[in-house]
Amino acid sequence: MTEDRADRAVTRRRFARMTVALGGALVLAPLPAQGATATTAAPGRGHPARPTLRHGSPDRAGLLAGPLRRLVTDAETFLGPSPRHPWYAGAVLLAGRGGTVALHQPIGMAVRYAAYDEKTDTGVEFPAEEQIPMARDTVFDLASVSKLFTSMLAVQQIERGALELEGRVASYLPEFGAAGKRDVTIRQLLTHTSGLRAWIPLYAAPTYEEKLRLIWNEAPVAPPGSRYLYSDLNLISLQLVLEKITARTLDTLLHDEITAPLGMHRTRFTPPASWKPKIAATEDARKPWSGLERGLVWGEVHDENAFSLGGVAGHAGVFSTAWDLAVLARTLLNGGSYGRTRVLAPESVELMFTDFNTAFPGDEHGLGFELYQHWYMGALATPRTAGHTGFTGTSLVLDPTTDSFLVVLGNSVHPVRSWRSGSAPRVAAADHLARAVPVRPARGRTAWFSGMASATTATLTLPPLDTSGGGARLGCLLWWDTEPGADWLALEASADGGASWLPVPFRTSRPGEEPVDRPSGAVGGWSGRVWHRLAADLPAARELTVRWRYTTDRLYVGRGAYADALRVTAGGRVLFDEARPEDAARIAADGWSASAD
Repeated sequence: MTEDRADRAVTRRRFARMTVALGGALVLAPLPAQGATATTAAPGRGHPARPTLRHGSPDRAGLLAGPLRRLVTDAETFLGPSPRHPWYAGAVLLAGRGGTVALHQPIGMAVRYAAYDEKTDTGVEFPAEEQIPMARDTVFDLASVSKLFTSMLAVQQIERGALELEGRVASYLPEFGAAGKRDVTIRQLLTHTSGLRAWIPLYAAPTYEEKLRLIWNEAPVAPPGSRYLYSDLNLISLQLVLEKITARTLDTLLHDEITAPLGMHRTRFTPPASWKPKIAATEDARKPWSGLERGLVWGEVHDENAFSLGGVAGHAGVFSTAWDLAVLARTLLNGGSYGRTRVLAPESVELMFTDFNTAFPGDEHGLGFELYQHWYMGALATPRTAGHTGFTGTSLVLDPTTDSFLVVLGNSVHPVRSWRSGSAPRVAAADHLARAVPVRPARGRTAWFSGMASATTATLTLPPLDTSGGGARLGCLLWWDTEPGADWLALEASADGGASWLPVPFRTSRPGEEPVDRPSGAVGGWSGRVWHRLAADLPAARELTVRWRYTTDRLYVGRGAYADALRVTAGGRVLFDEARPEDAARIAADGWSASAD
């Protein structure tokens, strides 16, 4: 779709008329055809160019330099035992905000090990002169991050009217409807609610036709729409649909519709042999830990099923660089455009960032994108933060709330998949980028900040106050973003010198919305990352101590909590005002700090 076809473009108003609520999801009616490929519009037609990327300083990106430095130093610690083996041999880290890439840093080695010795659980290293260090333009096997490209291609076809979001897969592929899959929809493939299991060994079938037969004969393990089950089979099936309706192979679609228009020249399936010296190696693939005997996989797709499909698959097989993924991130954060090139309508991008899985809390999912997943998004996670991970050690996270993006590309199955455990490097990088986005004080030069440590309790305590006359009220400004259901900010009071504490109910309000009562005296989860005004009636006591208590579990954290402009009044009298230096000096901060961000 070109930018200068304003009469045929999908407007938000038209889009809203074509969508209706259905069980927490949106149903998109077919849209008018928009042409076969994404193209670059001519300038000067009333459609301004959207931001493109360039390297720049943290300050230019509106980010704090300190947390970005710590992002790199923390990432380097995972080059060593973490806890027993290195999490990756190397990585390329990229972080940015707006149109500025403020961090683009390679660490470690792209190629280090020639083999894996299972008897000693050690890697057999190449000679030093044959090892290859990571570089900014190192190419990675993205593994399941490839699913995002397949999803975008599907959403393009939905936008053009060639594919219906609520259409049955079997209406495009009649053979797919066997074994109880007749009612599986395109949306269920995109949101992993089809009921299909995670994967099957397609590589064990000797011919392409027999691989297809395995898919046709595969029965759901749960009724379609009843559960969230992450499955490679969903995106392989979607690939088959796309190839059927477009009469083009997936690699051709990727090139024509996404990578060529966006100038992503280092992103493709089946990279040529000439790229090999610039590609990060993956695993010494041998049985029993691998499904196939392949030796060191380097320059070819790691995933066995994708390999058996010729390297072109809907669930895995795309190779790319950190910069190209940043271009993709910027395109989506721009609403589908990069410069003057548009590959998706803004309304289509909105669907990719909209949770269709409201019936499955904890498994939030847009069309193709995972949403609000602290286990790898860390403190960047919000209800609209979108991303995906790949088994080889890759990840992409986009946060529309702060217009920031994070790419972590590691070769974490080099030399063997069993060395990697969890997603700690991804979480650490996301936490640091989240911390790098400043939270400006609501009043004055500083605000109180809880910090972002896990498995901790931090308290901010006002001095004892005489509220025995009654009518005392606390007012302040509050900002919070915590891991939902796990980390909390509580307001408490003690009338016995801290021997016991009781919750203090309060009310919060933000501009343009109705006030919210907090009868438990605590808040947690997502608050919109804006300042809220707080009011709380305090109990009467001769010496009343009031505190904020911020508690986190040992797993993940959000961006933390901030408090500003603390003030206690009673009957027209000011009992405490943080703006008075003598009062501010009496605040006891244990784990909290005065932050100017």
